[in-house]
Amino acid sequence: MKNAISPHQFHIPVMGIAYTIDTPVKVAHFGINSSISIIEDHLIEKMREYYYKLNNETFHPITKKESNFRAKRITDYLNLIGEEVKKKVEEVKTAAFSGTSEITKYFEMLPEVSELKQKYLKFLQLTDPSEKENLETELRKEVKPGAIEVNIMTKIDSDQIDENKEVIENGSDALQALKGYAESNLENSTLVFSAGMNPRLFNYLSSFKTFKPNNNGNFSKAIAIKVSDYRSALIQGKYLAKRGIWVSEFRIESGLNCGGHAFATDGFLMGPIMEEFKQKKDELQSELSALYRSAVAEEAEISALPDIKITVQGGIGTFEEDTLLKDYFQADATGWGSPFLLCPEATNVDEETLEKLQKSKEQDIVLSHSSPLGVRFNYLKGASGEDFRRRNLLRNKPGSSCPEKLLESNTEFTEKPICTASHKYQKLKLKQIQNSDLSNAEKAREADLLFQKECLCTGLCNSAAKNYNFSFVKKMDFVTVCPGPNLAYFSGKYSLKELTDHIYGRTNVLSGYRPHMFIKELQLYIDYLKELADSTDFSNKREAKKFTRFTQNLEEGIDYYKNLFFRKVIKEHQFLTDLLICESRILEITQQAEVA
Repeated sequence: MKNAISPHQFHIPVMGIAYTIDTPVKVAHFGINSSISIIEDHLIEKMREYYYKLNNETFHPITKKESNFRAKRITDYLNLIGEEVKKKVEEVKTAAFSGTSEITKYFEMLPEVSELKQKYLKFLQLTDPSEKENLETELRKEVKPGAIEVNIMTKIDSDQIDENKEVIENGSDALQALKGYAESNLENSTLVFSAGMNPRLFNYLSSFKTFKPNNNGNFSKAIAIKVSDYRSALIQGKYLAKRGIWVSEFRIESGLNCGGHAFATDGFLMGPIMEEFKQKKDELQSELSALYRSAVAEEAEISALPDIKITVQGGIGTFEEDTLLKDYFQADATGWGSPFLLCPEATNVDEETLEKLQKSKEQDIVLSHSSPLGVRFNYLKGASGEDFRRRNLLRNKPGSSCPEKLLESNTEFTEKPICTASHKYQKLKLKQIQNSDLSNAEKAREADLLFQKECLCTGLCNSAAKNYNFSFVKKMDFVTVCPGPNLAYFSGKYSLKELTDHIYGRTNVLSGYRPHMFIKELQLYIDYLKELADSTDFSNKREAKKFTRFTQNLEEGIDYYKNLFFRKVIKEHQFLTDLLICESRILEITQQAEVA
């Protein structure tokens, strides 16, 4: 498969909006794949300006007066990033093989199982000058960049209105982001869709030839979809296959043990989910292939299609866990996100926020109600975004202005959608709560949930603005950061090589106790179960049935993990102890729910 060029076995997923906005420039020349969020075109315009000036080139703004300005900004920025990566790769290829050079770093960071790494190690041992020179030439030719991936969150797709107050055809946020990517010069790249199915967006894909395979069945721009379970993969894969779009990769992400927006399953855990993909991978390939071939039969005869890749991310923290996912569950690659927030070589985190991330503990990373989308959101308490929100509340002006308008989706009080984190919405909603028939305690609880909403569009962009010294939104320079719970067990400020060495088991940057990733996810789901128990009306048969099903799925997951332990697939003694504690907690929650 042409786009799967990385010599590494992991990728850096998209994080927030700004945290990985130019990560490919930082890591692609070392062969590492990474993802950029392209939905925020204002930030992208600022980043365009930064890189043009950095290169002493003339910057020509793409103003909002231009048609398709969002897509044009994105296209030019991605082309710019692509050129930056090409330049850096050439610098790596021509560097001297010395102890601190970029080309040495390139090969030193490769996994030991890589044929290329073994060739490099052989090169180091050679003494014959002629042989060494020949192998050195081979190695230089083998230097290849990691892929520049882009991410579109499908739920961020507001319509845009023209001067005549009419909806602009194909002008919505997500469609313009897609157009911008499709028209870029990127090759060997992947477009990652997250947050579920968006039929309008998925249908728009088929209008671009760039997502069609060449005669050999390869894609210069491939499609990947983030999913939480097999059913979701099958539904979305079939929907696209019927429209002549091939999904090259399903990127499984933990429902709760992840950064940013968290899409909880109905109690289905990562292990059983991975098992289902393992057992049904051939079936998935066959079913989607048949639908796809039927859909494109009139256009072209496809001789071969690439195998569907199954990758996984969310809470991976050790070499042993990474190996388990690849060896036992047969994942093609893994995603390591949150730990890279502590790696300035790879991500954009301002110094103040970086220090807070380094000091964060388990209780500091919470499953919040901060997202205006109404989706739960993993979030670092104590960041400056929380301070900004609380200051507004103390001024008796809850919420914030809405400069970016990406998350305007609520029409509860207005005909035109507004953001639930905005001053306008919070004022209207608070008045509704105060005038309701709720008890004082219920009113306080509803108001507290309301006041948790935060301006994510701005807060998730400002770290880049701080690092690169430009103004994003005046008087709104606060930062919101959204690590996964796994970050609590990492506390250093790491170099790229240190983290890569940790991933491949060459070193261990962790200290102190850290639960296995499967245990941590289970613990998070049990906390979620407790919330569910507290909010469920058990006199309502439908709600009671949902709670029971959720509980049963967790219990079946525990049985599955016990089986892995007793078969010595997972060998850590603490794993079984932690499982039994989790089992006990579930029993306690269900018994209390029955009594209530």
